Amino acid sequence: MARAQVNGVELFYEIQGDGEPLVLVHGSWTDHHSWHAVLPHLTRAHRVLVYDRRGHSRSERPPGQGTRTQDEDDLAALIEMLGAPVHVAASSFGASVALGLAARRPELLRSLAVHEPPLTAVVAGDPELDRLMRAAQAPIDAVMADVRAGDSEGGARRFVEEVVFGPGAWDGMPDAARRTFVTNAPTAADEQGDPDWDTVDLARLAGYTGPAMLSKGTDSPAWFGAIVDRIAHVLPGAQARTLHGEGHVPHLTAPQRYADNLLAFLASTASADRS
Repeated sequence: MARAQVNGVELFYEIQGDGEPLVLVHGSWTDHHSWHAVLPHLTRAHRVLVYDRRGHSRSERPPGQGTRTQDEDDLAALIEMLGAPVHVAASSFGASVALGLAARRPELLRSLAVHEPPLTAVVAGDPELDRLMRAAQAPIDAVMADVRAGDSEGGARRFVEEVVFGPGAWDGMPDAARRTFVTNAPTAADEQGDPDWDTVDLARLAGYTGPAMLSKGTDSPAWFGAIVDRIAHVLPGAQARTLHGEGHVPHLTAPQRYADNLLAFLASTASADRS
């Protein structure tokens, strides 16, 4: 366990394993623990850094509205501390952070692997996707209203039962998982309050020419696949992969499969470097 002072906040992080450096970036509501099932596989070949993003769990939550750009700057600082360039793998909102950094600081990344970034603005304008995304946003807006009104536990429960897992799921979760959701609820609301939370500069992102893998699950909402396809089209030489039978969090639901897929991609980048 360690802490780093970066960009005015103290971030919690852990480093395990040996080999080429790999940084894992978690999504909203969760923290570094979301990667624990895949770590035993990844640390056999890589020196892996996991951390709690600002405002999450053991990292400091600064006062005032946060932005995704601040998360990107934090990730950049950790990469520089570890020794750039590094491999980066990220999920959900963490994938948006990683892509935002790739657009701004491509030299920091040796490779990039992201799963289902919620960058809904990049596919806006498709009538059917717009309808589906508006319907999905309504319960999320209700969750955020609860959290902003000071009811983090009520908002977390509603998020788990009405957005993610379904009725009754909250009471079936381990106490530690419920505490994590409640603790990180205000930061999730902050993320949604950032006017640029759901977009990325595609023209600048095209300037990232390193190896990239973008994945989507067949069991996820349709817009995630559309987002992945749109970004893969922008990135030169990007690989787009479909994880059959998986949804939005394959590192939790199928950690062995997720790790094998990621390790195969990372190994391919080493082969490309030698050729």
